[in-house]
Amino acid sequence: MTRSRHDAGHTRNFDDTVAWLATQTSKTAATALMRIAWRTVGSIIARVWADTGGTVDQLAGLSRIGIDEVSYRRGHLYLMVVVDHDTGRLVWAGKGQTKATLQSFFTALGPQRCAQITHVSADSAKYIADVVALNCPAAVQVADPFHVVKWANDALGELRLQAWREAKTALRANPRRRGRPAASDPPHLGAERVQALTRVRYSLWKNPENLTERQQAKLEWLAVNDTRLYRAYLLKEGLRLVFKLPAHEAPDALDAWCRSAAASRIPHMVDLQRTVRRQREPIIAAITHGLSNGRTESVNTKIRLRTRMAFGFKDPDALIALLMLTLGGHRPTLPGRT
Repeated sequence: MTRSRHDAGHTRNFDDTVAWLATQTSKTAATALMRIAWRTVGSIIARVWADTGGTVDQLAGLSRIGIDEVSYRRGHLYLMVVVDHDTGRLVWAGKGQTKATLQSFFTALGPQRCAQITHVSADSAKYIADVVALNCPAAVQVADPFHVVKWANDALGELRLQAWREAKTALRANPRRRGRPAASDPPHLGAERVQALTRVRYSLWKNPENLTERQQAKLEWLAVNDTRLYRAYLLKEGLRLVFKLPAHEAPDALDAWCRSAAASRIPHMVDLQRTVRRQREPIIAAITHGLSNGRTESVNTKIRLRTRMAFGFKDPDALIALLMLTLGGHRPTLPGRT
């Protein structure tokens, strides 16, 4: 019989088998097969990762990294994760979304290896930019295109909601408009407009090349009946297309977009262009270097899946151990197998 780890009530082979099951199968399968509680699985995973993490250097050879936050439980509880752009591995995870949490990663990395970091992609949160600038002053900070376009989608969504509320208020003030409007009725009154502004939401979000005929028709209705919202939609699309331009064309195109957004006099778009101007350098860097948080978002999707699976762990350290074993490039193997 193999010896057990320190403070463990099971043998190493048992621990390793449970860890393998936890990274390969469902929660129910692992607990039913091994006849142990899910909390016990969490303790075992933490022990196995402590052994595995002690024999490998997860932070070796890093040069281009992505930093992001991912929620692991309700109540605004987050993990900070760092992904290696070159390998796609999760290299580090910590509890919280604070400067102190991120600083602990760079402290573990050390000054010498911090100096080897050339590119850092993130969601443009100021505290992340500040910590990166402090520890890796020579690194190029890259804004994630997905998040930049999301800013535009969020602004567009708020504007659509405002237009819907205005139409709803107008409808309540004119009860006779609740039926089908007469031909002489202005388009800003009536239940038809309220319904149209409700149904156009997904058409505004989707890329034009992915629109169905019905969704395209909804945008055509918008172009006639709500020119302000339609102009905001065109500005959103214009910002998205900037990221598809060649690097030498992008700076001028982004500046032109900012001027158009400012001249639109649509408050949501004016505020958006101010944010884009503040983030101009990281946005241009993303286009120039062809870098995004795509790999990080892919890892985050897997993290969310594992988070749902790990529900019931009493300590987030067990979740972090599970994530590192699963996504860190060092999955456990079955005992006796090569």
